Amino acid sequence: MKRLWAPWRIEYILDENKHKSCLFCDISKNSGKDNKTGDRKNFILYRGEHCFVLMNKYPYNNGHLMVVPYFHTPTFEGLSDEVLFELIKTVKQSTDKLKRALNPDGFNLGLNFGKVAGAGMESHMHLHVVPRWTGDTDSMPIIAETRVMPEHLRKTYGKLKKIFDREKV
Repeated sequence: MKRLWAPWRIEYILDENKHKSCLFCDISKNSGKDNKTGDRKNFILYRGEHCFVLMNKYPYNNGHLMVVPYFHTPTFEGLSDEVLFELIKTVKQSTDKLKRALNPDGFNLGLNFGKVAGAGMESHMHLHVVPRWTGDTDSMPIIAETRVMPEHLRKTYGKLKKIFDREKV
């Protein structure tokens, strides 16, 4: 029998606070410009005035990012035009940086509003930016219900962080 190990998942499984508060609000408060270690631990690549960019710890593909407004809302409700503009501008800049760092052939961008729509974190809206490569969808997810990630999150974070730091949004 073959085994695939995913030891990073145990943090999520054992996290007693995962349902008590908002993950994105907690991350944005517990990291910050004065807390570089917290940002690195949470894979935060960029902090803007109204939103931030972080890597998904449970990605669909290498380089899977999320752009998250600081304002807590499950949908677009309550987001000002200024916040919406920065959100989309940050998505554009994120795809530009992913192109330079990882050279993908395309992207999936996604919003999931509500559990029925597939939202894993339904209380705080966020936009997924998923790089895609020709041939990256092989038979593993279909046959074995398993994704193969060719690079560790920390290594991908290092590549992206250099570009995000060098070229501000």
